[in-house]
Amino acid sequence: MRDGAVAVLAKAPIAGYAKTRLIPLLGPEGAARLQGRLVDRTLATAVAAGIGPVTLWGAPDAGHPFFQEQARQRGIGLAAQPDGDLGARMLAAFRAAPLGAALVLIGTDCPVLDAADLGKAAAVLSHADVALAAAEDGGYGLIAARRPLPELFAQMPWGSDRVAELTRERARGEGLRLAELRTIWDVDNGADLKRLRAAGLIDLADLTPAASR
Repeated sequence: MRDGAVAVLAKAPIAGYAKTRLIPLLGPEGAARLQGRLVDRTLATAVAAGIGPVTLWGAPDAGHPFFQEQARQRGIGLAAQPDGDLGARMLAAFRAAPLGAALVLIGTDCPVLDAADLGKAAAVLSHADVALAAAEDGGYGLIAARRPLPELFAQMPWGSDRVAELTRERARGEGLRLAELRTIWDVDNGADLKRLRAAGLIDLADLTPAASR
């Protein structure tokens, strides 16, 4: 499939800025290294999906050397996330997508997402208006659509356990056809980190607890 696109929203792997909830376990530098590996895996997945052009939307901007090197190596686009809450930043990515393209938008906190998940999200847009992969914590790790849908992003309690359900309610209220993908999990806390280590999705060998160093 090549009539789609992928947008990846990512924080730069800056110590003290990325994966802050894991700093007590990993320290600022360890949390930043983890962020770099999560971004790297996510971009590899986005490219492997073969949906279409991939754009990395970076924060606090697109100029970080890590982002620049990823773009150079993978042949992907770079854009800076705009000001505003998460909803405003996601909506900006949809508005920047090619007209009518099946845009699959993901973050970098759900390493369990694979190329098949992204491909399915784009494919179901042949008969659905929105595709959603809800997360176990009540949020979601993937949303896809062929046009901007501001009603799904405005005034949403981001970070709460109600985001996925409110998105479903709003989609139903707007008469949108919603396709639900498999439920996934993200990496936010110590329990998630143990799960990630057990899954073997990312090399965590040198990410030791902060207290042990």
